[in-house]
Amino acid sequence: MSKVGAAVAVFAEQATLLADWLQALSDDDRAAPSVLPGWDVRALGAHVLLARDGLAHLRDVTADAPTPVAEYVARYRTAAARIAELTATAAADIAPPEVVARLRDTAEITRYAAGLSDRTVVRAGSGSIGALDWVDTRLLELVVHADDLSHSLPGRDPVPVTRPALRATTRLLAGILAARVPGHSVEVRVPPFAAVQAIPGPRHTRGTPPNVVETDPLTWLRLATGRIGFAAAVAAGQVRASGGRSDLAPYLPVLA
Repeated sequence: MSKVGAAVAVFAEQATLLADWLQALSDDDRAAPSVLPGWDVRALGAHVLLARDGLAHLRDVTADAPTPVAEYVARYRTAAARIAELTATAAADIAPPEVVARLRDTAEITRYAAGLSDRTVVRAGSGSIGALDWVDTRLLELVVHADDLSHSLPGRDPVPVTRPALRATTRLLAGILAARVPGHSVEVRVPPFAAVQAIPGPRHTRGTPPNVVETDPLTWLRLATGRIGFAAAVAAGQVRASGGRSDLAPYLPVLA
């Protein structure tokens, strides 16, 4: 199986876990406000279908050069109004049982993706992108909003997030940070999944880096997507930051 096929399999497993969680909700749960302003839980549940439906772009193979993933996701901001419109339509037109069924329905695209080359490039909503990068961005949407849903209903058990899904999203977000603010003055560690160097400044070559930021994968997910602020996470002990250049606040979030 190609890396693309393996990534889609990770998406399918995580989508099934989210579908199970959504299926167990009551009507009152679905009507509750979510942590995203203006969206209730039902709307947020419907929104995740955009990530699942986006996998269909794996069939739109192109010979175009791929857009670097950090540049590609930066284009999301210009599509925010359109995404909100699609979400509102889905929430109004798609009943919760259909949301659950469609999240589970990934078998066909899983079989198709298994045969794609790791060098495949596809055309998606914001341009050309490597197929593997595209799947990882869809998985990121799924994981981020699973976490949003969990925080929206804190009285329920959270949506389970698989280790492979958390690993892929952690590495994707760390890589985007390193691409956005390249450099070697700060080492950002998210054990056990990622460690990158970023931020312009003096290059470190030996021993313990003078500027280190370390956190856990879920906290990194929330920092990198703007769910929590850097200073607040440091104050709460969720982030350990040392060195005069270790303030990442000017560079976060990398995806909003």
